Amino acid sequence: MFDRRDHGLLTIVNDVLNRDKSQEYKKRKFYPHFHPHGIKKLAESRGLRIAYAVIHLLESLEAGKQDERIGALAALRDEVLNASDGAMPQNTARVLLQIMKELVRAQGDPIRQLQLAHDFRVTATGKPRVVRRQLRQYHLLEMSEEWNQLAFDDHVHDANTKGRKSATHLIMDAWIKGIRRLRVIYYNHIQAQFAAELLEAGGIMGIELRIGIEFFARFRNRIIQLIWVPRGFVDTQAFLCFLTEQPVRALMEEGRQVSAYKEKQVLRVLEAFNERHRPAINDRYGISLNPVDSNEFLNFVRPGQTSLVHLAKYIHSRLLPELKKRVNELQLLCDATDESVRQYHDELVSDMNSLDFETIHDRYLSPAQNPDLPDPSVATDDPDAPGLLNLSPRHLLYRLIDLRIGYRITLNLTDLRPEDVLELIYDCEGMITRLETFNLKDYTDGKARYVGEICQLQSAINEGNVITLKRMILDIIRQVEKSDHPDRESRIEKLQTILHDISTLRLMYRKAPLKSRLGSDSTGQSPRMHGMGLAVMESLPRRAIREIGHSNSKRMIIPIRMTAFRRVTCIPYKGISPVSTRIFSWISQSPFLSRIIHARQVDWIGMEHSTRMEIPGNIVTLGGIQDNPGNQLHPCPAEEERQNIRMSWTYLNTLIKNIIKMSAGFIPAFFSFALRYDWWVLQFGGAFIWFGITGFRNVVQAILGGGGLRRSPMLKWNDYVSWERISDSLLFTGFSVPLLDWIVKSMILDKTLGINTTTSPMTLYAVMALANGIYLCSHNAFRGFSKGVLFGNFFRSVLSIPIAILFNSLIGGILSVVGVAAIDGVLQKWAAVISKAASDFVAGVIEGSADRYRNIHVRLRDYRDKLMRILEAYAGLELLLPDQNLLESLKTVNKPITGDASDLRQIMIIHAIDLLFFWYFQPRGRTALLMLAKSLSKEEREILLVSLSVLSQQREISLLFIEGLIGRNFSRGLAFYLDNAPQYLNDIQHILGESAG
Repeated sequence: MFDRRDHGLLTIVNDVLNRDKSQEYKKRKFYPHFHPHGIKKLAESRGLRIAYAVIHLLESLEAGKQDERIGALAALRDEVLNASDGAMPQNTARVLLQIMKELVRAQGDPIRQLQLAHDFRVTATGKPRVVRRQLRQYHLLEMSEEWNQLAFDDHVHDANTKGRKSATHLIMDAWIKGIRRLRVIYYNHIQAQFAAELLEAGGIMGIELRIGIEFFARFRNRIIQLIWVPRGFVDTQAFLCFLTEQPVRALMEEGRQVSAYKEKQVLRVLEAFNERHRPAINDRYGISLNPVDSNEFLNFVRPGQTSLVHLAKYIHSRLLPELKKRVNELQLLCDATDESVRQYHDELVSDMNSLDFETIHDRYLSPAQNPDLPDPSVATDDPDAPGLLNLSPRHLLYRLIDLRIGYRITLNLTDLRPEDVLELIYDCEGMITRLETFNLKDYTDGKARYVGEICQLQSAINEGNVITLKRMILDIIRQVEKSDHPDRESRIEKLQTILHDISTLRLMYRKAPLKSRLGSDSTGQSPRMHGMGLAVMESLPRRAIREIGHSNSKRMIIPIRMTAFRRVTCIPYKGISPVSTRIFSWISQSPFLSRIIHARQVDWIGMEHSTRMEIPGNIVTLGGIQDNPGNQLHPCPAEEERQNIRMSWTYLNTLIKNIIKMSAGFIPAFFSFALRYDWWVLQFGGAFIWFGITGFRNVVQAILGGGGLRRSPMLKWNDYVSWERISDSLLFTGFSVPLLDWIVKSMILDKTLGINTTTSPMTLYAVMALANGIYLCSHNAFRGFSKGVLFGNFFRSVLSIPIAILFNSLIGGILSVVGVAAIDGVLQKWAAVISKAASDFVAGVIEGSADRYRNIHVRLRDYRDKLMRILEAYAGLELLLPDQNLLESLKTVNKPITGDASDLRQIMIIHAIDLLFFWYFQPRGRTALLMLAKSLSKEEREILLVSLSVLSQQREISLLFIEGLIGRNFSRGLAFYLDNAPQYLNDIQHILGESAG
């Protein structure tokens, strides 16, 4: 079971976990600038690099670690997106991140870690079938590789409020789930460093990020929530500058006062717990829980904002060890003969098992359980309350919009009725631009009973239909008249005023409709909640939609429907003139033919103003829930599970697995030839010939695709060959022997229809090619390949028909010249082999060309990425050193460069070393650079040459290697640089010089 590489990856990860990571990351200041396909591959494995980044993101929450987390996230994204060249790079990257997270968390369970290490390596191959199996394993929905899904969450929290995850951890998890739009909510205020980390992390992962600040306002003797999202910033720096403006700083300071006031309220609940509920818990369960210390609790909360959720989590962390002690005591009495005593113990343990942090909150911390303390949702006249907490919604919003012209205001609908929403919208004079139509947490807690009616009101306001609005307002008035509101009369009077001013209400949202926001309100704390992430089902791949429909799916289709439209944008290819586009405009009318002159971009547009409550809905949660997680406490001691490895095909050693695959294919092939032919060559050698054709085709295809005859001297021919890919081909090609040779050629064509090489060779090879094409498509579909691969394999079989006829004629001619008798009989026996050889010949040409194209495409992408970074670093140096001749300064180390300029110079050295590695080690690295050089401008060639000239500074670069530039295992990288840099500089000078000419 397992491979040597699985044990190696596990050793690496555990080494990282046990290492002093704070010191290690200080040495990795420049690590994010290395390319995943570059020189660091000689120092550290991909698994090690991903492990470093994931561990740092999961473990570090200190504010001072922000830059390190951002750097780790950038490196992590590059690593996983470049980890696979398969057909599903985006989904492969998501699964790799999730597996590495599980691998890190499974420390101490070596068997589980080995399984995860094996899963990581196998998934990195990018095989669609494997990737989809892992997506199901971790309850992740498959997303389109175009990454255009409507997946979002408009209400989540990170560790800086009441969430569990740091900002970068939250963004990483959102990307793993497939979320493309995220709105992170803070309470009362936000600190600049938290905003900077969120925005930078969102930019790295390509997530559209919004930061919302939730404020509290007084409305009819209660507290409501309004979320302010300032908008219109060109970049992160503009938003941070906005936070430093004096009016904004004053508002944030008042917000801190509100948070401090809320903290005091939570501490009063803590005191009530110590005085009233803690003794009751001790008596009920027979434990000795000490009083909860407020200072320790506040240290536990940091850097978040104090909340009852934090208090419940902290009490649970203190309570659980005591419960476990008590359960251990009861387990000693598990064999008691008294049935009633045993039943009492079972009930007691079951109660303790259910006492998770949410139960603690509901039983002991909620306002209903502490009636002597003020309810946070009820407005009071407390003289100690900050002034910001006493503002009405309208006055609060006036103050907010004075700070920023661009804004969005969302009304939280928690416990609000239609009459409340209508009055707030009217009073705020159109300043409320969004309604949080659906909050998953509120919906689960039963606090969204009136969402359907509010959605109807929202729709009526957006339509501006006077008749509909009047009818709805009259219905609301009648409902209020029947209600038991203590302020019923004043409410009716207010609603009557709105009824007589419908025209004003219509004009508020005539130009900008009142849109909806849908969020989970996720904190990452509760296993009972579905977690963050919602998606419009129509925008997901068909496989994902089918999986959602399965009865065992833990996802929930919420009763909300959003209209979504699929948009296709056709962009003319570079070099296609507008005149040519007009001439062939008729082509654009055909979805198929338009691809000739256009690149197609497909995305989805959600009509947020049309969101409505409807069953069935079309919004699905991206996360699931755990089944009765509890505290894992049991009345009787559980049997110790033996740490052994069960036999499993999934985790079988790869070499053994490949041998089994090849044997499983060879057996039917061998017996098909051995039982049907008398001639010893086919009887005993037919299977070997058949397998030899397939194996040789795969090897030649890999070599031609990777580098051909002019490949890098650093790479051997077998560095390009995937033996697992060959074993899969041999497995399925073995079963094609009885299909083509016995069933199709002999049983159907020859014996039934009388078709053979003598009567109709063209028909024979055409039918055999068709049968082979159908077989190829079927087993490729079984293996999870894309439609393009299926079509290509069927097309290759069609092309093989004339090739097979040509082979047949050539072999017949050779046999005739040699003087062999009964040539037609010989050709009939070899017909299946000839058809197979023709098919593999075409496959070798087509797939080898496809591999070549894919490798060149990847290399060009790598080179362009490096060129862009070199130009950015060069521009940075020009700005820092305006008085120096930068071209001369880079060529020599004698001219001192210090400070930030020195860092940029080291970054350029990193880029140059990566380009050196591309040239010698990456498939088609030389071909791609030759192609790229022809497209560079004179200035770009000059900058590239000067940037690469830093490789001549051997002493400086050698010292950087020794000081840990690429890690501790620098010897191979250093030796490679010293041996090959001089020749590389000569080659590059020759190439770029020719391009310039």
